[in-house]
Parts: sequence; structure tokens; C-alpha cells
Amino acid sequence: MFGRDIGIDLGTANVLIYVKGSGIVLNEPSVVALDTTSNRVLAVGEEAFRMVGRTPGNIVATRPMKDGVIADFEMTEAMLSHFLGKINVKGMFAKPRILICCPTNITSVEQKAIREAAEKSGGKNVYLEEEPKVAAIGADMDIFQPSGHMVVDIGGGTTDVAVLSMGDVVTASSIKVAGDRFDTDILTYVKKEYKLLIGERTAEEIKKQIATVFPGARQEEMDIRGRDMVSGLPRTMTITTEKMEKALTEAISYIVHAAKQVLERTPPELSADIIERGVILTGGGALLHGIDQLLVDELKVPVVVAEEPMHCVAKGTGIILENLDKMSSKKIRI
Repeated sequence: MFGRDIGIDLGTANVLIYVKGSGIVLNEPSVVALDTTSNRVLAVGEEAFRMVGRTPGNIVATRPMKDGVIADFEMTEAMLSHFLGKINVKGMFAKPRILICCPTNITSVEQKAIREAAEKSGGKNVYLEEEPKVAAIGADMDIFQPSGHMVVDIGGGTTDVAVLSMGDVVTASSIKVAGDRFDTDILTYVKKEYKLLIGERTAEEIKKQIATVFPGARQEEMDIRGRDMVSGLPRTMTITTEKMEKALTEAISYIVHAAKQVLERTPPELSADIIERGVILTGGGALLHGIDQLLVDELKVPVVVAEEPMHCVAKGTGIILENLDKMSSKKIRI
């Protein structure tokens, strides 16, 4: 009957939707397949993701989100409308209230684009909240106390690092290096080192199955298939964990540097709290093998991967939605 409150983790790689009272009801890739001849949307989400790299010339499978912000407004709107229609949250008499998460350093124009896309997709009131703050809440951190908490949220397009206290961000940094960059670096390394062309999906499988970012933490190998750049024919070869660690060195160094910068700008009292409580890792990138060990080594503080790191932002939106009326009647300020 009535529209329900929903929280959306509008990620570069995945969209997760939380419905108040039901929990996480949708977790699908943020991919849209478009027929360029008729300009018609053919598939969205999981179905479109299966088409990536496997479509004829007139069909393009694209990601409408790039680096945590909207790259293609119409496609994002179509994607959100499809997902909201799929979970059937629109009531007969009221539209749902929507809470969407965004990176800490996006511009007011980018904020407006996200808000407008959600409103056109069927939202009544659209609220925006900073991603690391929501991720921390979803990871069961009590950020509303006068003590320091640090979260590193590694998504698909951006990595957000923040120190939180009293329910707000004290110091933060957002960089456009995350899961997608890891895939690209693996793909580029294999192309350069072995003269083998592989697709995005193969690069992602390598990242999940054998890659590590901490030297010596893992010793595995994997057979991969692609197109030989010299002969132009299909070829199979074996790659090792050691090689993939080299491929990811540069990207990981940016994340370590961002975390160090945030710690350098943190007030001393809050730094003392972080030494005691440690750093929480959230987002899909937190599942990258060895990243927690590497950050312990570099930051000299305890580092813990959150339980179900990919769901932290979506769960956080749920907790905020439960208390939305208590917070503020006006749109949440960024």
C-alpha cells in the first residue's frame, strides 16, 4: 500500500538495495546492456553482466557508474528504475524514501546528478550520505561516541578512508583506485609480460583466486585463456601468485598512501583511539588476499576485515533508515 524506505549502495561494480523491514533484497552488478541500433535497454544487472565481452557489435554492455559517480545519467536512471521495479517497493499512495551513499569528495554537481537519477526512478525524498560513514555503521562501529574510529572502504571505483567521531567524519580521503583498477592492472600486466589478451572477467577471476598484495602470503597458480597477440590464435598459459603481486604493487601503494595521509591529519587523541581499536576494512576490495596484513605492516595499527565487507554499506543504510525520523527532517547534509 504505502511506499517503503529503501537504502541503495550505488556502487561502480555492484548495486545493493536494502528495504526497511526486509534487509538486503538485491545484490547485482551495475551493468546495462544497450542495443545501439534501437537505443533500447536489453538487460540490466546479472543478465547484462553475463554479456560483458561477449556481445555482437550493435549490443554494448556498459557500466553507467564510474569512480563512484554517474558517468551516464540515462543509463543510471534506467538501471535504478529496473531494480526498483524488480523489488516492487513503490506503494499505491506513496513513493519510497531513498537513502543513497556516495564518496566523500564528490562535487555538488555529482551529488545533484545522483539525487535526480533516484528521484526520476521513483523516489519521493532522496537523502545522500557519505559512504565511509555508512560503511562504519554497517560494520557495527559505534561512531556516535566521542572516540576515534577509522574505516577503509575499498569499492569498485573508489577507496574511501575516513576517521569518524561523534557521528561524523573528522578527516577523510577518497581516491579513484579500487577493485576496477586492480582488474585493469592485472589485464595490462598479462598483456605486457606474456603478450596475451584477456578480458575483464578473466582478470577478476585471477584477482579472486590467486592474487595477493602481501609478499609470500600465498603461493598458487592458475591456467588462463586468451588471445595470443603475436599469432592472433587462442592460447592457454599458467600464471602464478608472485607475478600478480607485482601487477598490483602500484595500485595498492596509492591506498596505503591515502590511509597514511588521513592518519597524519588525525587529532592525537583520536589517533590513540585508533591504535586501541584498529582499522576496519569494508567493501569488496577488503576481500583481496593479504591487504589486511599489508596495512598492518604499513600503518603499524591493528587492521580487521569486517564481517561480510561487501554488505557493510547496504547494512549501514538500513540502520540509518531505521533512525531517519530521529535524525533530521531535512535532507542529510554532505
